[in-house]
Amino acid sequence: MIGVGEHAYRGRMLSGSQSPSRAARLAAGAAGAAAAGLVYSTVIERNAFALRHVTAPVLEAGSSPLRVLHISDIHMTPHQHLKQAWISELDSLEPDLVINTGDNLAHPSAVPAVVQSLGGLLSRPGLFVFGSNDYFGPKPKNPFKYFKKDHKRTHGEPLPWQDLRAAFTERGWLDATHAVRELEVAGVRIAAAGVDDPHIERDRYETVAGRPNPLAQLRLGLTHSPEPRVLDSFAEDGYDLVMAGHTHGGQLCVPGYGAIVTNCHIDRSRVKGLSRWGASMALHVSAGLGTSPYAPARFSCRPEATLLTLTAVSNGGDDAAVDLTLPSLEVVTT
Repeated sequence: MIGVGEHAYRGRMLSGSQSPSRAARLAAGAAGAAAAGLVYSTVIERNAFALRHVTAPVLEAGSSPLRVLHISDIHMTPHQHLKQAWISELDSLEPDLVINTGDNLAHPSAVPAVVQSLGGLLSRPGLFVFGSNDYFGPKPKNPFKYFKKDHKRTHGEPLPWQDLRAAFTERGWLDATHAVRELEVAGVRIAAAGVDDPHIERDRYETVAGRPNPLAQLRLGLTHSPEPRVLDSFAEDGYDLVMAGHTHGGQLCVPGYGAIVTNCHIDRSRVKGLSRWGASMALHVSAGLGTSPYAPARFSCRPEATLLTLTAVSNGGDDAAVDLTLPSLEVVTT
């Protein structure tokens, strides 16, 4: 019995001596995986820019198709040369209309970089609204605050939004902030209206409230943050399509699950891409092209611009959204 006891004791000793080694290997493996994930999200995916193609049947019956390039959340700093080069290639798509839904800046000296990268797009018909990161610079934040929809918001240093606005408008883009704009593009009559950023409560929908021009073939609403109160107002007034940004598509997503947070009051299912809001209004939310300099990572949520082909409504069947990447416009850092 003594021999058995000694054997059992030595067995426990041997087992115990292996546990720290196994735990160390597991810890090292976990640390390695975390490090690889950090490198991937901050170096590779953050610069893996993609172009999304979407078809949206929102125009009046009989209208010609309209190709709309949606850009949002550039969050530019002066030395982001990969991003600048990729954006500058978008003009080769020759869109009929360009929509910019804000958060262009992440540095006080970034206006020239934004204007230069947009390049020829500024010579095309365009509409824009601003977001909080056109007015105020980014600040370090506790990431757990994003799980609280109504957390207290603090602003960074003032940004030169007046200079950015002047650069856009002098080249022909129309500021839709608290304004109703009517234009004709590629034979399509557009009635557009926008609000200032609801995320920081600058929206004043009452300034554009009311039904848009009934003769318009596209009734288009613009907002930076897709807050439900604003979307409900656009839907009640009879808009066909609202375009927004702000969410970054969730930015750090879980494969097979999607976004963890939206950074606004919209639900996760609408955090990016094309969806329906209300009975008949379409909503397109861009996942954006940038990130805050204080959170320079994306995972399972590539930075993107979207080329939407708007088509006439049809009574037959549902038009499916197509999500493709255009290889000639990809820049992936490895």
